[in-house]
Amino acid sequence: MVERYLSVPEVAERLGTKERFARRLIEERRIEFKRFGRHVRVAESVLLAYIDSCTVSTVRRAPTRQPRRLRRVA
Repeated sequence: MVERYLSVPEVAERLGTKERFARRLIEERRIEFKRFGRHVRVAESVLLAYIDSCTVSTVRRAPTRQPRRLRRVA
C-alpha cells in the first residue's frame, strides 16, 4: 500500500481546525513531517497515530452519595 502525504490544509481539515494549528504542530515538532523542497507534508499514518495518542478515554466515576438532610429540631 502506498503512503499518502497530506498538505497542511488537508491536515487542518482532518483535525477540524484552522491551518494555523496544523502549522503550529509542525513548528513545535509535535507531529512528524516530511519536507519536499519547500513543501511540507504529513503522512496519513502519522496523523492517525497522532490522533490516537491524543484520545482521552472516559473515566467511570462511582455514584456519589446524596448529602443527608438534617432533621429540624423544635
